[in-house]
Amino acid sequence: VQLVESGGGLVQPGGSLKLSCAASGFTFSSYYMSWVRQAPGKGPEWVSAIATDGSRADYADSVKGRFTISRDDAKNMLYLQMTGLQPEDTALYYCVRFGGMDYWGKGTLVTVSS
Repeated sequence: VQLVESGGGLVQPGGSLKLSCAASGFTFSSYYMSWVRQAPGKGPEWVSAIATDGSRADYADSVKGRFTISRDDAKNMLYLQMTGLQPEDTALYYCVRFGGMDYWGKGTLVTVSS
């Protein structure tokens, strides 16, 4: 199983970014997928999850209405569209496959600063 995140970077408050996660080594379409973030000096925070067919998406209250999770099963890709970014969104963002054994990517860093 391999999960590789990309798309992080430095963005000003109020800006947007789209994160991507390339999945391989398993049947991507068969799994719920999640994004988890970890801010500097803090523990991991679950951000969002999406069902196997994309019919259901859940969000942490802290990002609801600003972030949108999506997936492309044909391309084995998971996405996180982030808008209205704030400094408190600064974190390392991980793509995660939970269940049985959990698999995490190495993360992509999002820094929100003026």
